[in-house]
Amino acid sequence: MVNEPELPLLVEPEQLAQRLDNSRILVVDVSDAPIYARHHLSGAIRLEYSRLLASRPPVMGLLPESEALSATLSAIGLTPETHVVAYDNETNNKACRFLWTLDVAGHRHFSLLDGGLKAWQAAGLPVDGKPRLVTPTNYRVQYSSEHCADKAYILAHLDDPGVVILDTRSPAEYAGNDRRAARAGHIPGAVNVEWTQAIDRQHHMRFKPAEELRALYTGAGVTPDKEIIVHCQTHQRSSHTYIVLKSLGYPRLKGYPGSWSEWGNDPDTPIETG
Repeated sequence: MVNEPELPLLVEPEQLAQRLDNSRILVVDVSDAPIYARHHLSGAIRLEYSRLLASRPPVMGLLPESEALSATLSAIGLTPETHVVAYDNETNNKACRFLWTLDVAGHRHFSLLDGGLKAWQAAGLPVDGKPRLVTPTNYRVQYSSEHCADKAYILAHLDDPGVVILDTRSPAEYAGNDRRAARAGHIPGAVNVEWTQAIDRQHHMRFKPAEELRALYTGAGVTPDKEIIVHCQTHQRSSHTYIVLKSLGYPRLKGYPGSWSEWGNDPDTPIETG
């Protein structure tokens, strides 16, 4: 039916191209302004990535207040029935952070354009430079803790065998050799699978095949029977992993927005190195 997008979480460029005229689909470009002005999907609206974030230095990558996010989502014309398809022009981690934010805000209709703008252009699909005019709405955000973990939650679950803390930073950051906060290292018991391991660079930054990804994560102890909490430095890279795991059907996922910028800058949180 025309009013039912029926798009999967991970959508291929050709799938989306056939549905761009669907009134329920809102394509959102999270690329930088110069890129959007030069070329974007026809009808896509640009969302400024910084509006998805709040900070309390040195803690970065936090969620904005619900009123601020409500205003941001209203400005792009979002409604509860809208099916969002997000992408960016790099590795889609900014787009994934946006989709994680929608998940925390209770918006359930969304997809990621697999491979983003790179895959779209590689498929020979049209782009243009015309900005989209949008009629603002009155979208109201109500945050839920279902998909969001804070420092207190992680501290309370450090020894919980049913919870896996997945650190998606580089091995050097995880080991403590690359310090990006007051202290270096990792959350005790956390496992490390760098977020880039999910990317197929030979196929325009798409996700790797599902079977290969399942083997990657289960081999590290990241199994669907556990609750998985993902983090990086500011929950941008780990948002990519969040959407990867969601696409694989992992039922219990949380992102830690403060991530290492909070944990590593708090003198009272436990850390491990090596």
